[in-house]
Amino acid sequence: MGALAGLMGGLGVVLVWLARTSEPPQWRSERSRRLSDLLIQAGAGGTSPATFVVGSAGVGLVVGLLFLGVSRAWPIALAFGVIAAGIPFLVLSSRARARRTRLREVWPEAVDALVSGVRAGMSLPEAVAALGERGPEAVREQFRAFGSDYAATARFGECLDRLKDRFADPVVDRVVEALRLAHEVGGTDLGVLLRSLSQMLREDLRTRGELEARQSWTVNGAKVAVAAPWLVLALLSTRSQAAQAYASGTGAMVLAAGAVASVVAYRLMLMLGRLPEEGRVLR
Repeated sequence: MGALAGLMGGLGVVLVWLARTSEPPQWRSERSRRLSDLLIQAGAGGTSPATFVVGSAGVGLVVGLLFLGVSRAWPIALAFGVIAAGIPFLVLSSRARARRTRLREVWPEAVDALVSGVRAGMSLPEAVAALGERGPEAVREQFRAFGSDYAATARFGECLDRLKDRFADPVVDRVVEALRLAHEVGGTDLGVLLRSLSQMLREDLRTRGELEARQSWTVNGAKVAVAAPWLVLALLSTRSQAAQAYASGTGAMVLAAGAVASVVAYRLMLMLGRLPEEGRVLR
């Protein structure tokens, strides 16, 4: 019994020590995880998904009350409140998309800098950390943080995982996993692997740029086609007679049908005109 009690006591001490030294697991839904990645990609990683959702709802409430005061028609106020609540997400998506495009343009240059560092006799972790000073301006901040992490822990794999979290980008995930593989394999194949990675990124950038240039007019047309009817409704809501026409149940049904048609048409046009975004499968 004494040995068993000692064993259980020692196990309890180990569990308490692990609980105090380990980070607690963060259970998040897939939707919350995607929103968190989008915030990081847009450069707003300091904002939590919950704060963003609450802020968007607050914007929608304020705009809805404003339109209710102007038009005196609750269906119009509800419609524009929902639209206003969705605008922050649209702005966030646009910023994230633009930032992902800029990163795709600089990653081949960053990989070339890695190849130069390795050729100069630096180890791969040192070459990666050096991108914080000699890499493209768009990625220096994240690589400075990588250098600080590696100087503090000397754990290349964990520092790469944190680097992926700072970018939250599928292209960066591929680059980081290639660097992890290059570090594990090493040897004379390291330069060949990095050069192949740089060539692959340039080909992907060139192909995607050509397709986006051809299909951008479809995306812009979808935005204009969806926004135009609601801009007209916003102008009509300033006239009392026109606004009262939507204050009834029939008017609410007309607005609801218009909203459904706008959403369905917009999604279909985007599916046809915009290239699908690559998902993060290498988290």
